[in-house]
Amino acid sequence: MNWTTRITLLMGLCSTLACSAPKSFEYRDVRNIQVDKLGFDKSRIKLDLVYYNPNRFKVDIKKVDCEVFMNDQYLGRYQLDTLLRVPKQAEFALPSSMQVDMRGVYKNALTVLLNKEVTMRVKGTTRVGKSGVFVNMPFTYEGKHKLSLLD
Repeated sequence: MNWTTRITLLMGLCSTLACSAPKSFEYRDVRNIQVDKLGFDKSRIKLDLVYYNPNRFKVDIKKVDCEVFMNDQYLGRYQLDTLLRVPKQAEFALPSSMQVDMRGVYKNALTVLLNKEVTMRVKGTTRVGKSGVFVNMPFTYEGKHKLSLLD
């Protein structure tokens, strides 16, 4: 191999490694749940969603748009339209505010009181980027959560 071929292969390898696709964030926890506004039809809650960034590089989140379901009943839509810088290989909190359709809560009230466990499902898209280049990434989350309303 000549000198130019070696440099070309080395540059191609470096650019491939440097531009690896970002890995999905790992959901960790929900913290600081507060009822901001309580109503019969709609309510507003504030909470911090805690995630882990498994990537070996910092990532920017530009936009989040998702729908939230509890036991397959629509709860509400969550949107974030702010730039958030996420450190590499670290946990981070995503401050969240969501308007909740109380009909979904009422439909699940008896189930929550009897079982104390609900299935939460979130489906949406986010704009994730690095160095000013952003891509839309779909995401889904589904998991069982214990609720202790009467404790």
